[in-house]
Amino acid sequence: MTVGVAILGSTGSIGCATLQVLGRQRDRFRVAALTAHSNGELLQRQAAEWKPGYVGLVNSGKREAGNGKGPECLIEAVTRPDVQIVVNGIVGAAGLEATLAALAAGKRVALANKETLVMAGELVTRTAREGGGEIVPVDSEHSAVLQCITGRRSGELARLILTASGGPFRTWSAERVAAATVEEALRHPTWKMGKKITVDSATLVNKALEVIEAHFLFDVPYDAVDVVVHPQSVVHAFVEFVDGSVLAQVGFPTMELPILYALTHPERVPDTGPRRFDPVAAGALTFEPLVKERYPAYGLGRVAAAAGGTAPTVFNAANEVAVQLFLDGKIPFGRIAATIERALARHDASDAGSLAAVLAADAEARRLARDAA
Repeated sequence: MTVGVAILGSTGSIGCATLQVLGRQRDRFRVAALTAHSNGELLQRQAAEWKPGYVGLVNSGKREAGNGKGPECLIEAVTRPDVQIVVNGIVGAAGLEATLAALAAGKRVALANKETLVMAGELVTRTAREGGGEIVPVDSEHSAVLQCITGRRSGELARLILTASGGPFRTWSAERVAAATVEEALRHPTWKMGKKITVDSATLVNKALEVIEAHFLFDVPYDAVDVVVHPQSVVHAFVEFVDGSVLAQVGFPTMELPILYALTHPERVPDTGPRRFDPVAAGALTFEPLVKERYPAYGLGRVAAAAGGTAPTVFNAANEVAVQLFLDGKIPFGRIAATIERALARHDASDAGSLAAVLAADAEARRLARDAA
């Protein structure tokens, strides 16, 4: 019997990669539901090929075919009885409520939407416990950690080291980075992603989000999560254990491998898709310290993480607003971090244990960020 999979954000990079994986694993999985934000044309082509029982378009017009329209289609998709696994490939805060609904319904959530845990980590993990759901990360770094610790006893983990490519500005001066253009920020050296995530990789906001995500996923204190710059993007994470031993997960950059592992964890199944690793072909692997002056937004994320409560919610929301303003040509690249900093400074962090509190903080942060920009 095949396992039903719902893909949120099926027309994005994660969604398309998931369909590539499922195409090679048709004997194990079937597509039960597909949703997209606004790319109705591609969604219809996907639906014609995969014939899911449910198709939803969040930002829909009158001509698109599908069972569901509007934001509620995300909840409808993940709570269907024929869905056992939800791949959440939505970018930004829009993925939160669907994640909560899936976990409350006892589903496995293959989570690529890192903002979910950043905004509401306490709420999300509690919902998983109470609803019988399961969170399995899709981010390559967190998948790497999971692969290294699966089967280990509780208490053996001492430290996590996440790797960052350094983005397109790894060798630039802080002054040059601040004046970077949209075209330059979108020129990622190793990964092909959507615009928002690519800008987050240029500011290293994505790595701050991943630090917060790791804290909730693996129940480790923030001071036990480090980041190093690794330009080749071959080593995805290191895990240090209490005896000083260190394991790493390596592989050529691809999202298909962590997606497959999220679908099958803790099992591994044969797959012919990803390029097989060859240490000779990989060449020399280098590691560098993270230059904080070059990536001020990363430091702000660590400050928000330490503050806790709704501070990470504000960090995430202010960043989303600032990145969109930058992509629209309304603020320079250097203003992204400044906008986040001002929003955080004007927000009084409070408890983030309820959805209402999280959504209120998110809305306030977006207003503060627009005013600050």
